[in-house]
Amino acid sequence: MTARGWVLFAAMSVIWGIPYLLIKVAVDEVSVPVLVFARSAVGAVLLLPLAVSRKNRGLLRRHWQAVAAFAFFEIIAAWLLLSDAERHLTSSLTGLLIAAAPIIAAVLDRLTGGERLGPTRVAGLAIGLSGVAVLAGPGLSAGGAWPVIEVLLTATCYAIAPLVAARYLADVPGPALTSACLGLAALVYLTPAALSWPQQVLTGRAYAAIAALAGICTALAFVVFFALIREVGATRALLFTYVNPAVALVAGVVLLREPLTWFHIAGLVLILAGSVLASRVTPSTRSEDVAHQ
Repeated sequence: MTARGWVLFAAMSVIWGIPYLLIKVAVDEVSVPVLVFARSAVGAVLLLPLAVSRKNRGLLRRHWQAVAAFAFFEIIAAWLLLSDAERHLTSSLTGLLIAAAPIIAAVLDRLTGGERLGPTRVAGLAIGLSGVAVLAGPGLSAGGAWPVIEVLLTATCYAIAPLVAARYLADVPGPALTSACLGLAALVYLTPAALSWPQQVLTGRAYAAIAALAGICTALAFVVFFALIREVGATRALLFTYVNPAVALVAGVVLLREPLTWFHIAGLVLILAGSVLASRVTPSTRSEDVAHQ
């Protein structure tokens, strides 16, 4: 990876490592539809000035099917599942389970004709998956099966969306695509949010969490995210989700006083080790790729 790629990677590791904590704070005071609507609507408005040119509108219309697919997987379905799961699971455990996304992405990429997986990368994916399995046990005992399934479905959505973006939306500027997708998500959740709007006044803590989710973890994050995909590719771009768990774990334990167990530590070590191996391209794999071109 280039120096620019590493900077973008580090930024995403932090920016998308803290949403789990913020979501956990917000869902204590607002419903899931309200949270998804507020995050989507504010993010769309913040990015709108970067997305209103005639050229961008034309590109969005031309690729409207891929735009709708990306919006569904990355926002509409994923944020609903993730926010609902955090009503029952700790933010740190949720962040750790999301590490399944690169594993799923690598498999889907290969099954759909993408980058070949050499023995080293396969071993890395297996190690990372074992880390997710280690974490699933405490999750099942803490919140039941469905919240864990919701997080793993979210990871699947997060694996599919970058593949859609890289293969069908490469010529659409990131801010334009993100603004359109957030606007579509806001429209989808407008009615459910209105029907479940909070009756009580929210605390400053909740307002701050929602504002940070919309401004930093949504508007800014997607701009950086698309830059990272174009710099290093969709599959490797998802590897920052192996670092996100460490950020989520520290944030949850330090700021929310969530429990820290040996399962958390073992799972984190396994998925980080898997990240190192899964991101490598061995000489044999590289020569095989060249031979098949």
